Formats: sequence, structure tokens, C-alpha cells
Amino acid sequence: MTATAIVNAHVVPIVGAPFNGTVVMEDGKVSALGADVQAPAGADVVDAEGQWLLPGLVDAHVHLGTHEEGEGSAGDDTNEMTDPVTAGVRALDAVNPYDPGFDDALKGGITAVNVNPGSGNPIGGLAVAIHTHGRYIEEMLLRSPSGLKSALGENPKRVYGEKKQTPATRLGTAMIIRKAFMEAQNYMGKADENGRDPKLEALAMVLRREIPWRQHAHRADDIATAIRLADEFGYELVLDHGTEAHLLADVIAERGIPVLIGPLFTTKSKVELRGRSIANPGKLAAAGVEISIITDHPVIPIDFLVHQATLAIKEGLDRETALRSITINPAKVLGLDHRIGSLETGKDADVVLWSGDPLDVMQRALTVWIGGREVYRYDHQTRTGVVAPRTGRAA
Repeated sequence: MTATAIVNAHVVPIVGAPFNGTVVMEDGKVSALGADVQAPAGADVVDAEGQWLLPGLVDAHVHLGTHEEGEGSAGDDTNEMTDPVTAGVRALDAVNPYDPGFDDALKGGITAVNVNPGSGNPIGGLAVAIHTHGRYIEEMLLRSPSGLKSALGENPKRVYGEKKQTPATRLGTAMIIRKAFMEAQNYMGKADENGRDPKLEALAMVLRREIPWRQHAHRADDIATAIRLADEFGYELVLDHGTEAHLLADVIAERGIPVLIGPLFTTKSKVELRGRSIANPGKLAAAGVEISIITDHPVIPIDFLVHQATLAIKEGLDRETALRSITINPAKVLGLDHRIGSLETGKDADVVLWSGDPLDVMQRALTVWIGGREVYRYDHQTRTGVVAPRTGRAA
């Protein structure tokens, strides 16, 4: 692959200080960057003309490709709500790379996402981390599985309460989760005797701390239950949503639990969202909690990810943390910070050229590269984005 050198750029690497200079991409990786770096002989040279260059943004909680845009029930594969425990199902098997939401992701400068199952079940299934461009899922794959989704609070109790079966309450939801983990503990080491079970295999991965437990929880009492369960079974906990996490910020910070906060642009449509506020990310960060901002697409359109970060700054979040919350922090939660989330030599060449500061709502993503390949370009004449054909490897 011919090297590409982006010169005369204002580079914001996220890890390290911004500088004016060059970033070189070769063989799908960042091979060099710095104020004094020169374009290699024979490289394709892109003159950034002083515009801003950042790593691709990362959204660590979406339903992209599984809850498709404009498809209604035909394109909704987020929840297998036929059993309270569906730990063995995989979002990987339901992602449609041709969901128009993937094009919107590129328009918003987002090059990597984590696709979760939904929150209808106490235990919903295995998540997958992928790039946002490709013909089929194996081309896009970053990590599978990247976590196991679980839900506390209103959603599972509503779904199964309406069916007149357990769990119809919060205490029933916690019991279902405990029982599943106890079964997995009994199963571990005995698969050869009893036969393999995809549900118990997935739970065993969590107990062995091979993947994190992705806990949907809004209210403070549900967050306390999430922490209690993690203490009981010793797994790695990630809090998804965390609407009232600021009420327990000191406890969460002390335990080093990351919070994926959002979506932040929604109405307070149910009881557990009464505490939703664009100021909450700043409160969590000030308390020392590692935060990532999420869209929960299609709840919030995925290309609005950066705008949530911008408005969180307006309400008290510091600028550096805001940028980290949509780059390196979610990459770390996904176990992918060695590959994505910052511009560093040896990392994936997932790079976005912006017209200016991405935290300025008047600026836009102009060109997006994934694995060093240009996959999106803004057309100034038509004022639309042009997505590269899904041919060959996109990442």
C-alpha cells in the first residue's frame, strides 16, 4: 500500500500535546507523526491547509446495524426477548453493514463503534466492536465478543412483567442474574462432562474476566445493585448510561468503574431518566470517574456524538476530558486502546480531517480514513458526503 502523508495539519493526537505538522499512514497504520516529520518519497500527499486532524471518534454503545434506520420491525434485531437470559446470542450475527447509519457515522467522524444487544432482558447477549465501513462484518471486526450486555431497572421488569413471568420486579431481575452466574460457576470446568452451552460459555468468559460485564443502569439504586453483583462474582464492571451515576460518583471513582454516559439529548421519557442532564458528565469527571459519552444510536443519531461532548463542555465538562470521552476512553473500555482512540505510531490509521475544531458545531468532518484507506469525503459542491464503495478491505 502506498504511504499517505497528511501535511500542514493541526494535529490533536489526544495522547500528547497538539502540534502543527504531518501524520504518515503506511500499511494501515500510523507510521510517523510530528512537527518535523517529512512525507516519504513516493507518498500520496494531502495538504490539510491548517485544518484539524484527529483520531477517528469511538462510540462504545450503539445498536448500529442491528436496529436499522428506516426499517421498522423488519430491521430491529436488538432484543431476543423470548427468555430472560440470552447470554449466548451475539450482536455479531445481526449487524447489517449496509444500514444507512454507518454512512452517518462516517459523516460524524466516527470510525469505531461497539454494538450492544438491547436492554429488554436481564442478560441480553454478547457485544461486538467494529469499524464503521466494510462489506461484511468480518472485514470490520475489531473485537468479538467485546462484552456481555445486562440490564437492570425498568426495561426488563416491564418486558417480563407484561408476560406475567419473572422478572417482574427489580429484585426478580437481580435474582435472575445471580442464578445465571451460579449456574455458570457450576458449569466451569465441567463442559466436557455436560456438553457445551453457549449461554454458560458466555457467562464463564465474564467470570474469568476475559470480557467486561456491560451493565445497563440509570437510577442510583440500580447502579448500587450493579456494584453489589460485581462484588459478589468478581467480574469487570462497566456502567452503561449512568443517568444518576453522579449521585454515587465517589463510590464509582474509588472502585475505578468506567461510566458510558448517555444518551444525553433525550427527553425524560420514563422515571429512571428524571435525573438526565447534560451537566452530569462534568460532575462525574470532576469526581474522578473515567467517562465515555455515547449516543445509544438510534436513540440519538450517531453523527451527534461530538455535539453531546460539545454541550457537556458548556455545562462544565473540561475540554480535554470531552475529547478523551469520545476517543481514547471508549477505546480503553473496549480493550482496544492499543489500536484506536489516539494518533500514535503503530496504531490503526483511523484518522479524520476536520474543517476546524470538532467541538465547534459549525465544523465538519471533511475526510475519513479507516486503516489508511479513504472511506468518506465531504463534497463542497453538493454539500453532501461521499462514501467509498464497499469493495476490498476497509480496515
